[in-house]
Amino acid sequence: VQLQASGGGLVQAGGSLRLSCAASGRSFNNHVIGWFRQAPGKEREFVVAIRWSGGSLVSADSVKGRFTISKDRAKNTVYLQMNSLKPEDTAVYYCAAGVGLILSTYRSPDEYDYWGQGTQVTVSS
Repeated sequence: VQLQASGGGLVQAGGSLRLSCAASGRSFNNHVIGWFRQAPGKEREFVVAIRWSGGSLVSADSVKGRFTISKDRAKNTVYLQMNSLKPEDTAVYYCAAGVGLILSTYRSPDEYDYWGQGTQVTVSS
């Protein structure tokens, strides 16, 4: 699976962005798709993840109520809708895909097999 993340940019606080993660090579099938972010000087942080086949979804407390993950099966693409953005959301955002994850492991980047290249999100105050 090759992942292509896109949609980042510069936005003012309170604004919105939608990130996309498109898969090529094969479909997501039984994968869990996750979004992570990494700010300068900080460790990679879990944002949200969802099982492609449906059902379980996990999100970080810091984005609950603001960020929404969705799927387009026809396009083999996962979206991250980010609303009410804050300066602390500034980071490089990565999408990742993995198989064999259970709910308790969605938050761990080590569990994911494939990673996109990252897209920069900058939120100005």
